[in-house]
Amino acid sequence: MAKSTQKRKLRVALIGAGGIAGTHTENYKKFEDVEVVSACDVHAGTLKKFGEKFGITDLFGTWQELLEKTKPDAVSVCTPNGLHWQPTVDALNAGCHVLVEKPLAMNAVEGRKMLDAARRNKKHLVIAFQHRFDGRIKLLKRAIDEGLFGRILFVRVQALRRRGIPNWGVFGRKELQGGGPLIDIGVHALEMTHYAIGSPEPVAASGNIWTYMGNKPSDIASMWPNWDYKTYTVEDLAIGHIRMKDGAVIHIEASFATHIEQDVWSFQVFGEKGGATFDPFAIFRDEAGMMLNCTPAYVPRIEIFPYKMRHFVDVCLYGRKCEAPAEHGLMVQKMLDGIYASAAAGKEVKIA
Repeated sequence: MAKSTQKRKLRVALIGAGGIAGTHTENYKKFEDVEVVSACDVHAGTLKKFGEKFGITDLFGTWQELLEKTKPDAVSVCTPNGLHWQPTVDALNAGCHVLVEKPLAMNAVEGRKMLDAARRNKKHLVIAFQHRFDGRIKLLKRAIDEGLFGRILFVRVQALRRRGIPNWGVFGRKELQGGGPLIDIGVHALEMTHYAIGSPEPVAASGNIWTYMGNKPSDIASMWPNWDYKTYTVEDLAIGHIRMKDGAVIHIEASFATHIEQDVWSFQVFGEKGGATFDPFAIFRDEAGMMLNCTPAYVPRIEIFPYKMRHFVDVCLYGRKCEAPAEHGLMVQKMLDGIYASAAAGKEVKIA
């Protein structure tokens, strides 16, 4: 982590006080160089409980009022996806650095507005892509960067739940989320994979989506029963195929509910000189006339969420190089957009 003798604290506010905002705040509270100054939420009850839990008294119903009255140095945007871009742009225009939860926005058009605002105001816009901070990803990225795999040809990404439709929040409402498992859990598996292989530029996508369980009542026992099937408008299963400018292909599978043996969260890399799996972690190479399966004797264990929060603070206060830049978030958003657009059109679409 970055070191400094600087005594000034980063004054942080939370835009959105539900769910993930609590995890952000719990971590901020651990840092001596951070002061959590305010929070806002449209739901008065949620906001009141949040303030009481974390001892925050400056509470507001809108982010506009929060920005005007408390003038924070930085904000965490912890709203549903449909409310990512506008509070982010407003915070950047108000002179704040921003950490925005994944995905970047509902679509790449909104995402571009966010990047433009960050550039115009010379402020940091950091995307909450914590899975790229996993020790295994760091090891794999270094191996790929150093040429151990040669040219990357193909990657298979899986973020699959057998029966894991969220029964809280607005995860089943397309108008507020933009999509289902692809944009909620698939985005994490996609971003860490894309990062590991060098963040190549996507140029085309094809995809399919299906809804067959979430919009119906169910009496099947599951970890999160009784979701709101009446407002469920997102996909249960999404499949995408993305071509990169350098010739590599990423294939992604994401589901909230599908008939598989068990949940899967992993990816496989296929390169000219080597390959790998993320979970279980292994690297595959040909050496000394033999096919070798290699596992590291030690991989540093990184608590990825605390790392994400500390990383953001260090970027803002101490000029640390950003490991989750907005540009990466925009490329991932374009891939998600492309898959959904292709599914709607029934054909491959270009990614601009």
